[in-house]
Amino acid sequence: MMKKNKIFVACDSTNILKIKKIIKETQNEKIQVGYKFGLEFLNSKSGRSFLSKLKNKIVFADLKIHDIPNTCVSTIKAIKDLNINYLTIHISSGLEALKACKKISGKTKLIGVTTLTSLNNKSLKEIGYSKNINQLVSHQVKLAKKANLDAIVCSAHEVKIVKKFFKKEIITPGIRFDNKTDDQKRVVTPKQAYKNGSDWLVIGRPITKGNIRKNIQTLIDHLSQ
Repeated sequence: MMKKNKIFVACDSTNILKIKKIIKETQNEKIQVGYKFGLEFLNSKSGRSFLSKLKNKIVFADLKIHDIPNTCVSTIKAIKDLNINYLTIHISSGLEALKACKKISGKTKLIGVTTLTSLNNKSLKEIGYSKNINQLVSHQVKLAKKANLDAIVCSAHEVKIVKKFFKKEIITPGIRFDNKTDDQKRVVTPKQAYKNGSDWLVIGRPITKGNIRKNIQTLIDHLSQ
């Protein structure tokens, strides 16, 4: 059986009816689909309740936890009642925090966030980093490996670098069908991302904006070319 391409659809809304529509209209036998929810959704009045009742779906909580070790651990404990399969934590939280979170994460896969796709080398310099993106990502991935994290989030441009040090799952945001950048600077097409070695792609607006079923078919057609 041919291996299915895997995507997380970014559910960037707090409107439950819209979220239900996204889930319903992205079901497709040709690709494996999971759903990414951010901090805004989880903090919304109905978001947490919705996630607690969502069954038989792959759920990615993109909380990007970033704090002192005790607070990071407390955050994970506070959402243990939800059906979360994947959870993000900033690698820059430090090795102690990463190890502590991994220790109590249970069945939830802990994903290390490297450098956000909204940043480029100029942005890094502005906020005080002396390393360029490739150097910084390499350093971050080594920390994630030491902490035994389950996956890494990185731009498709850094996937080949990540794979040198990290042999588990790689999740890639910044996916655009036509290379339009919007608010993300390091973007690629789905085909390019899979070719570079990504396991999961995170796709939001290219799927959720407009005709969702048509957009899913556009993705499938793009990958089959």
